[in-house]
Order: sequence, then structure tokens, then C-alpha cells
Amino acid sequence: MSLVYNQIIVAVDGSKESEWAFKKAVAIAKRNDANLNLVNIIDTRSYSAVEAYDRSIAERAQSYAVDLLEGYKEQAVAAGLTHINVIVEYGSPKTMIPREIPKKIEADLIICGATGLNPVERFLIGSVSENIVRSAKCDVLVVRTPEDEA
Repeated sequence: MSLVYNQIIVAVDGSKESEWAFKKAVAIAKRNDANLNLVNIIDTRSYSAVEAYDRSIAERAQSYAVDLLEGYKEQAVAAGLTHINVIVEYGSPKTMIPREIPKKIEADLIICGATGLNPVERFLIGSVSENIVRSAKCDVLVVRTPEDEA
């Protein structure tokens, strides 16, 4: 069992929670001289019904994800990291982040922000972070947003 992380996934979606997860991921990657994998999963379920009427929605979602991750990559480089990968995939974040992406890159740590959902939303749809904790085969760090930032 290694006490060093080599392949770190940080799941980002543009939320305050994921921004804090990213900051923590950069610090951990620097301490471990690890590869930082910036991941955004475009949830195809959320726009499939709308896409029937507006074909450009998939292109806009892809463009947003790439711009978001490239911005984070620039910040990571400015912080001194050199091993950074950008991963944009389509599917369900609840399965892609804890199961499929870690297999592809042999991840040993997943970092994500705590849920931004209220208790009713969590009950009805469940949170991605909760699902990552339950399903991942590697270590998971769920980062909470400081109360003064919330």
C-alpha cells in the first residue's frame, strides 16, 4: 500500500464546490509530484430532450467544458504543476467519475466538491459526490466549501 498518490482525478463543473476541490487537488498533486487529471463529464441525460429541438446544445456544452478545464489547467501550471491532463467525456457523472475514468488512468485518488444540493434534491436525485464515495475503488476526498464562502 503506497502512501503517495500518482494519478489524481479532480471532478470540476464550474461550481464553488468544485473550485475548492480544484484548489485542494493542486496542493495534493504538488506534494505528491502526481499527475493531475481535470475531469468534466457532460451529463447527456440533462440535455437530451432539449437537443431534439436545438442541435447546438451539445457543441455549447463541449465548448464550455473545454474552456472551463483549460482555465483550471492554466491555474495549475501557474501553481507549478507540470503533469496535467484534461478529460471531457459524455455520460453520467455518477458512473463515469468513480468507475470508468479511474480505470482508464489507474487513478489512486478522486477529489470532488461536496454537494450543492438541498436535502430534497439529494433524496430525489442523489448527489454525484455521494455516489463517488460509494462506488469508487480508490481513495476519495470530498472537499467542503468554507462557510464564509458559501
